[in-house]
Amino acid sequence: MHAITASGLSRRFGDLEAVAGIDLAIERGEIYGLLGPNGAGKSTTVRMLCTLLGPTGGRAVVAGHDVADEPDAVRLRIGAALQEAALDPKQTGTQLLRLQGRLYGLSNAEVDQRVSELTAMIDLGEAIDRPIDTYSGGMKRRLDLAAALVHNPEVLFLDEPTTGLDPVSRNRVWDEVRMLNETLGMTILLTTQYLEEADSLAHRVGIIDGGKLVAEGTPTELKRQVGDDLIVARIDGDPAAAAAVVGALDGARVVDTSDGALMVAAPDGAATVGPVAVALAEAGIPLRDLTLRTPTLDDVFLEVTGNRLRSDARPTSTDQIDEVSR
Repeated sequence: MHAITASGLSRRFGDLEAVAGIDLAIERGEIYGLLGPNGAGKSTTVRMLCTLLGPTGGRAVVAGHDVADEPDAVRLRIGAALQEAALDPKQTGTQLLRLQGRLYGLSNAEVDQRVSELTAMIDLGEAIDRPIDTYSGGMKRRLDLAAALVHNPEVLFLDEPTTGLDPVSRNRVWDEVRMLNETLGMTILLTTQYLEEADSLAHRVGIIDGGKLVAEGTPTELKRQVGDDLIVARIDGDPAAAAAVVGALDGARVVDTSDGALMVAAPDGAATVGPVAVALAEAGIPLRDLTLRTPTLDDVFLEVTGNRLRSDARPTSTDQIDEVSR
């Protein structure tokens, strides 16, 4: 049985179509990653599935209930940790968790049990009883995650849960996400700009671009779709001239020439890397380094969208719409 389904889900803001007819079918107990750059429509999609934003087209069902017709039923069954943590800076962590439990109708005994369990899970130590305005960014993210889990939701939504965190805090959040899925069987939909995050956590990945789902599958399946090995040649000189030289080789296909590097796809990278180096040398094009690697999710994104996924992408009009809708 599916935990989340969507058919033709869309959202317009005036003339801007932020989400353009997305279809989803996410199984119970699955971690599903929505991967895409700023402005792709990830946050808008999550906000519709969380009932925070109404669809302007299509339909979505979460935990067995329609997001438009039964929003209260959906909210009782989901948890959400979105990009902007809604935390009262004057409360302590314990006070926030206890309040969250009471808002969901838990008894005092149930609140006590859940606060104890979640405090151990997020491992904030004595800081759990300090005001939240003394917390670091990573501590706030982990507390926000705990608050989303007080009522043991069936489905958990995480919208870019590790953006801005240092590597240690990011890995801690990853561990907590895996534990929730593996131990409790919780269905998790997360959005991310981080390729390694989607590759590491998600059972399946959907690549979203321009408000549309342009590819979907397991990370391994998506990388196999690219098929070819990739040779990265960093050069000094004219990228167009280098592309013309390398593109003339048998079995070599230039797929990108950005940032002073050639990305060359080849069915047999090991056999092609030598001829690439020789061809560039004979053409008098200085070669700084040459790397052979198997495809990554970034290469998949390049293949299906024609662009690289960059975590430092500048905000677009869709990003601004997402901010307004919060």
